[in-house]
Amino acid sequence: MNASYLFLYRYTIPLTEEVNVRGHRINGREGIVLALQSRDGKRRAFGEIAPLPGLHDECLDMAEAQLIDCISSRRLTTGDELPDGLYPSVRTGLEMATINLAATVSGNPPSFFPETESSKRLPLNALLYGNTPDVLNRAETLFNNGYRTFKLKVDAKSAANTVECISALYAKYGNRIELRMDANQTFTLDEAVDFAARIPKGAVSYIEEPLRDAAAIGEFHARSAMLSALDETLWQRPGIADSLPVEALKALVLKPNRLGGIEAVIRLMRKAEKAGLQTVLSSAFESGISLGMYAWLAASASTKPVACGLDTFRYLKHDLVETPFGTSDGVIDARKAFIDGQKVDLHAINLLSIWTL
Repeated sequence: MNASYLFLYRYTIPLTEEVNVRGHRINGREGIVLALQSRDGKRRAFGEIAPLPGLHDECLDMAEAQLIDCISSRRLTTGDELPDGLYPSVRTGLEMATINLAATVSGNPPSFFPETESSKRLPLNALLYGNTPDVLNRAETLFNNGYRTFKLKVDAKSAANTVECISALYAKYGNRIELRMDANQTFTLDEAVDFAARIPKGAVSYIEEPLRDAAAIGEFHARSAMLSALDETLWQRPGIADSLPVEALKALVLKPNRLGGIEAVIRLMRKAEKAGLQTVLSSAFESGISLGMYAWLAASASTKPVACGLDTFRYLKHDLVETPFGTSDGVIDARKAFIDGQKVDLHAINLLSIWTL
């Protein structure tokens, strides 16, 4: 951490509509922005710490207390190593700021995968919801704007509506779009098999976290031939994730601030590549500071990256960066998004304290 000062800020961003995360109703996002200032005082780089209620074990106050404890006890040094035992959101923010400072000093974006040519463009997937007419109307608008990958949330109670939506989308667009589903671990094995049997063959790329018990994903595939993606299982039960038959899986959905940081996600991305699995970078309703980093991380891994779950920017009423993260055509200029993610609007954040490192 080649920095002389650390600045701590807080922010609050209202959401455009209420979001339900595992029973937690969320109307706004709160978080911490930390800034590292280079030793010569000429450069400043930012990171974001934003645990999401319902997703993280730590709350924002716990994250802030741990960060301040690390600073005041001198556990954060000018070396490259971060202390053990950090909350996932705290480690992510510190790694992000450190990586960004090195990039700011060098004048070049970080080389996450130096052996791979980076993609210039990163596609996003868009979330569809509502009844069938609403889903079709939203899909048509987004399709006309350039989106080609969509995701539908599903659970046992909404399965019939989801089947109807998927059938209508497949009839209209066929293979011109990629359709994904996310069940958030809500189905029993039998419910999931029954649901999969009602989906038109070839209509869906995969279903994310289909089962309450992820250990049965192999059996679900054997009985349904439907591929799954892992998200929550990656941090809830990593041992089970490693034991699942790879032929039952299509992708890993990676949320850096829940999985423990950028380096942890890079290790998972390399592991997925060896197994022939896709990696889908996903956000937890974070600002453009994080989204720019995640976009560049995804684009750095492949010349043809898969669509990522960074379309959550649509739920934020405003961003923390001068040029808000976003797209009008379903595709992100990843390099530009990374650079823009470091141009923070200081009027959008509130200074808490300044620390000498």
